[in-house]
Amino acid sequence: MPRILIAECKQEISSFNPQIGTYDNFTINRGPELTAYHQGKETELGGALDVFAKEEDIEIFPTYGARAPSAGPLAQKDFERITAEFLHAVKPHAEEADGFLFVLHGAMGCTEELDPEGYLLQEVRKLTGDNLPIIITQDLHGILTARMLEHSNGLAIYHTYPHVDFADTGARAARLLLKILNGAEPVVARVRVPALVRGDELITASGMYGQSIRYAQSLEEQPGILAAGMMIGNPFTDVPELCSQAIVVADTDEDLARSEALQMASDFWERREQMQPVLVSIEDAIAQAPDHDGPVIFTDAADAPSSGATGDSNSLIQALHERGYKGKVLAPLVDAAAVFMAYDAGLGARISVVLGGSLDSRFSPLDLEVEVMQLGDGEYLSESWNTPEHAGHTAVLKSDNFTIICVSRSVRFIDRSVFIAHDIDAKNYDIIVVKSPHCQWHFFDEWAAANFNVDAPGSTSANLQTLGHSICQRPIFPLDDDVSFDPTAEIYA
Repeated sequence: MPRILIAECKQEISSFNPQIGTYDNFTINRGPELTAYHQGKETELGGALDVFAKEEDIEIFPTYGARAPSAGPLAQKDFERITAEFLHAVKPHAEEADGFLFVLHGAMGCTEELDPEGYLLQEVRKLTGDNLPIIITQDLHGILTARMLEHSNGLAIYHTYPHVDFADTGARAARLLLKILNGAEPVVARVRVPALVRGDELITASGMYGQSIRYAQSLEEQPGILAAGMMIGNPFTDVPELCSQAIVVADTDEDLARSEALQMASDFWERREQMQPVLVSIEDAIAQAPDHDGPVIFTDAADAPSSGATGDSNSLIQALHERGYKGKVLAPLVDAAAVFMAYDAGLGARISVVLGGSLDSRFSPLDLEVEVMQLGDGEYLSESWNTPEHAGHTAVLKSDNFTIICVSRSVRFIDRSVFIAHDIDAKNYDIIVVKSPHCQWHFFDEWAAANFNVDAPGSTSANLQTLGHSICQRPIFPLDDDVSFDPTAEIYA
């Protein structure tokens, strides 16, 4: 009876977020809690468990799960606590296991350890020995490192952006592990591409990046190929191996893995300039908004909590307020102090609050007179995946034509969840501020008259040259001029 360990450690960070992450940001599942949470859900482990359940005589050993919303770098001492708990959970099962499926993100980072996922794999390998097959999952925004590859045997990578294939990725990882247990011998080829990309062309269903993804998917259907993916990294995680990279996992055939990874990487490099964002200045977006008949989206990707930002940017609210915009504005904001002031004042109260800039000092606080329209506990389900969101206490504040939903904890604003949780229909507003680089089409773009990708300040700005990278390998496009690419395949077997 094959005995398979499962574990999870997931977080994406922005190195440019001034707030240091802590252990308390993480949801921890130990032992059976891990399977209980993921069973039947659209998550990587949910998809993997479905695959394993269809096989006879497989025994699952759930060990440890730690997952947190995107944030700033994790404090080193808190990562060390997670590491200790993780290894303590794995150790009793390490010698008796036949395989290990480990769900990771790839863009985690700490104040000291810049490759925490590689470190976890290194340490677990010390417990399991070299012969245990370890399969990992990766976000296509992950930064796959040499250490991660040295201490694992293969991987499955997201194939969609916006991400809708969590469960499918987990299922592919589970099938890969089963193939190895049945005799497959994975060889991984990695080709690093010195390019960072952002913008609408990354939407895999319609953008140019989708060509790379479909190439990878076609490879996975070929005999002899076990897995493939084109990773674009996370430009906001400033670490030494930040880059894009083509990954191909073949069954024993090193030459096949190498040639296909080189081809995918070369094709991606040729398209790099076309995969850059088209940004609109705040002034131009405000000037053009009234020209549209219907709701307009202001995408503030520079302050996207799902990408690692603080979520407390008031830049767009402030600009609209200063320019006397008269339409109805709906915006989310992370501001615990404003929420607590609203709670102290009570429902229906009129109070003076200072909004924004509570976490990131680059944003100047905005003084507003507001009415407390709603108060909430911040517990609701994600519109995207029906999974729990924990926004802390919340308050809906109204100031003239501005409706601002304040939450006390950073949460993903990747859909309409925070609006729906407060019985607010975004379609009833003229401008909706969306703090996410891309959302699924039907959430906003399907019914909006226009969507302006606004060039606002923030720790996840698509205007990458403004961020201040200091750790990643240089030169790299588009941070540097005249970047050359001499494709080389690294082989891990």
